[in-house]
Amino acid sequence: MENILTQAKRVAEEAEVFTVSSEETPVQFEANRLKHIQSKQSTSVALRIIRQGKIGYATTTELGDTQNLVNNAVETAQFGMTARFELPSLTAYPKVDIFDPDVESIPVEEMVKLGEELITTVRGHTSDIVCEAGVTKSLISVHIINSRGGQANYKESIFSLGIEGHLIRDTDMLFVGESQSSCHPLLEPKAVAEVVLQQLELAKNRASIPTKSVPVIFTPMGVACALIPPLMTAFNGKIVLEGASPIGSKLGQPVFDEKLWLWDDSTLAYRPESRPCDDEGIPSQRTPLIEKGTVANFLYDLQTAALAHTRSTGNGSRNRGGLPAPAPSAFIIAPGNTTFDEMVNDIKEGLVVEYLMGATQGNILGGDFSGNVLLGYKVESGKIVGRVKDTMVSGNVYQLLKQITAIGSDVKWVGSFLNTPSIYCPSLSVASK
Repeated sequence: MENILTQAKRVAEEAEVFTVSSEETPVQFEANRLKHIQSKQSTSVALRIIRQGKIGYATTTELGDTQNLVNNAVETAQFGMTARFELPSLTAYPKVDIFDPDVESIPVEEMVKLGEELITTVRGHTSDIVCEAGVTKSLISVHIINSRGGQANYKESIFSLGIEGHLIRDTDMLFVGESQSSCHPLLEPKAVAEVVLQQLELAKNRASIPTKSVPVIFTPMGVACALIPPLMTAFNGKIVLEGASPIGSKLGQPVFDEKLWLWDDSTLAYRPESRPCDDEGIPSQRTPLIEKGTVANFLYDLQTAALAHTRSTGNGSRNRGGLPAPAPSAFIIAPGNTTFDEMVNDIKEGLVVEYLMGATQGNILGGDFSGNVLLGYKVESGKIVGRVKDTMVSGNVYQLLKQITAIGSDVKWVGSFLNTPSIYCPSLSVASK
């Protein structure tokens, strides 16, 4: 890395070298059986330069080919955008615990056993279900140095396990699933399996729902499917700069229900999206996005922050090696004080949405979503009475979140990117066959 930086400094005013190495061991199950075990290693080096005021960029996986990397970065700088930022100098980073050496030492045999246990538990409840499962351990090392003396170096461990089940009976198809991820080993599959068993229990009976607007409860997974993708786009500083975000001009204004609080946080201990700094060497932080319904901030990397005349929020992400762009680390929605059961009890006729299929195919920039309810339940007189079929929902995130009936006290991680409670909205448009 030092050699690349030295060569780059000879031909550019500023330079930055970003290296990421990863070692991943996924254990995959398909059709209730072990399918394959792999071990993958990769290292990539990215060079970003500022030459004659413009950004040049190149990346390689050939670690000995330093001169070619520098030459390619110089060539792209001819056509690059004008650099508005300065690379960070040497700085202190928050202590963020994201590495557990126990992950590395977990034998593959134990990972296979975890996957088998997940499938056995689920099939013990419903024998004709067909399951896919995955157990994966990963180790990631990141190293950043630049021509202003800035440098960062950290190592992360990630362990994840999950299961999906498909149950086909005549023309009826049921999809269930759950997953967890952490920087610690996850050696108790019971919590994942129990969620799937609960889904199977709730889906045992069928129910129909009329075509009209009804109250709806989005479970944490439902929030992730329907409500979060438009918000992630709207709070992206690049989208705000382009004038495409519907909330871009509403900083400091109330846009959402005052019960809603949302922030981005890359400093949480032992979470896969946490880190001491972003991919440009900017210290990690907790960034409030919605406070009491009011738009509080947007997410920026160095370039977009400079163009917006503000500072980076530490959200520069390279997606394992690309040019930096603003991206969320982990979205956190503050819990309320209403239990899930209390929300259900409050509904005379309505819907619980667990999974939506195709929700992001609408006008995501405008906040619109629509999709098939892949897994959802009918509520009648305060009770879940069965699973709905052939049902679509559609709505707008900004209209839904402007008036929230209740926010749940049940908080859950969905994947590695979202921590959210259930959200109960007074009205959503439903269409069913």
